Amino acid sequence: MRSFLGLAALTGARVLAEIGDDQTRLATAGSLKAYEGSAPVTRASGKSCKVSSRKVKNQRLAAVGYIWAFNSLTKSPGARAHYDRRRAAGDRPVAARRNWNLFDRFMGMLFHCLQNGHTYDEATAFPQASAGLKVTAA
Repeated sequence: MRSFLGLAALTGARVLAEIGDDQTRLATAGSLKAYEGSAPVTRASGKSCKVSSRKVKNQRLAAVGYIWAFNSLTKSPGARAHYDRRRAAGDRPVAARRNWNLFDRFMGMLFHCLQNGHTYDEATAFPQASAGLKVTAA
């Protein structure tokens, strides 16, 4: 948890408190994302398809996730590049940070790190941004 950029002591404690210590309760990264509300809801029937955000979710975890995503914009170059790409694609600032974009990626990475005992690695988490940073530095 301490290796994640933008995740301070208090926000990290809140994330751990809301997720819990029973790792078998949430079997997949998708179930964790649905629990905290970053996974989108897709409703499709016939010719229409609508994608929206979840209304039923863990509000405390969603709130701390918003703070985590906001803090990561100044701490993590990969997160900043991902946010800038989403904004260029037409997302509003709040949507680019929280709903199924930046925070969704962080929750997937957190699930992977907790399940496998790995620490967060910026180059693995955001490979395109890390490659771009190395090219500009050379």
